[in-house]
Amino acid sequence: MTAHSRLADTQKHSSNVNEAQPRERIELAAAYRLIAHYHLDDSIFTHISSRAPREEGEHAFLINPFGLRFDEVTASSLVTVDINGDILRDDHGAGINKAGFTIHSAVHAARPDVHCVLHTHTVAGVAISSMEEGILPLNQWSLQFHKRVAFHDYEGIALDLGERERLVADLGDRNVMILRNHGLLTCGRTVGEAFALMFNMERACRAQLAIMSSGGTPRLIDEALAEKTARQYEGWDEHQTGNKPDPQWDAFQRLAIKHYPDLVD
Repeated sequence: MTAHSRLADTQKHSSNVNEAQPRERIELAAAYRLIAHYHLDDSIFTHISSRAPREEGEHAFLINPFGLRFDEVTASSLVTVDINGDILRDDHGAGINKAGFTIHSAVHAARPDVHCVLHTHTVAGVAISSMEEGILPLNQWSLQFHKRVAFHDYEGIALDLGERERLVADLGDRNVMILRNHGLLTCGRTVGEAFALMFNMERACRAQLAIMSSGGTPRLIDEALAEKTARQYEGWDEHQTGNKPDPQWDAFQRLAIKHYPDLVD
């Protein structure tokens, strides 16, 4: 079954599916609604971007229009912008957030393997980003990220296009990044992969903060076991992402469309 047919099967649970909207737009709109659903959004700020449908621009990506909350984003309201910042389609008419363009255009330009980039400012994510240690090997959730997190030092609000070169140099070929004193960032070969990485990294951050505030003694997992578990996660990711079935993302999309059927408009 192809990715598009799996999505169609997922969407059949909603009677309001707009088949005129490209799969890329519907999947990204679903990610926005899910981030809001799980309270990982930050008012009208932060962003999720994904490669635009080919017919909308060869090197273009989709991003949220400035001023909409994540729970308001729909497939048609997503803005198409190219790597140079030229807006190719904006049905909403409000343009985009310049800081969001700086971060997301940097990754899309430098990493052709990345289809989706997701950035959050959550209390847990910002808290961990403000600690020198980052994510510690304390539990199974955290081990997915053991020695696989990139770090980028804070440079102020991301309005300086010159920061893009430094950001992608720090990211390298990794798919998760802690923006120090700022928040979290994930990359994925699919929207589902980027979303799952952020969902899991957020839980790891929350668990770490809970452990640190409990008054108990943290029990770190030893290096060999931590690395073994991280590789197990990578094996699962290789099997479930890309052009292969991703049952977790299908399940998340069903949830999004069930609760927010207007996202496909």
